[in-house]
Amino acid sequence: MGATEQRDTVFFSVKGQVVIPSRLRRAFGIKKGTRALVWAERDRIILKPITEKHVQSLRGSLRDKGVMEAVRSDEATEKGSGDG
Repeated sequence: MGATEQRDTVFFSVKGQVVIPSRLRRAFGIKKGTRALVWAERDRIILKPITEKHVQSLRGSLRDKGVMEAVRSDEATEKGSGDG
């Protein structure tokens, strides 16, 4: 989003809840039940919706990273430890 785009003010409820403006919900594909990642970055709170589009964009991102081999190795170690 560019610096010239519209900004909105939101209010925090007693429980820390906020309402995301409808135009942003539409723009980001946020529907009832959509989950989001949230983290602090310097003086900001970043909220990143985990939408179907986001999940699809991750496909193949772990290719050739050895992730499955690491998971299998961890599973084998856990099974062999006798703790479980």
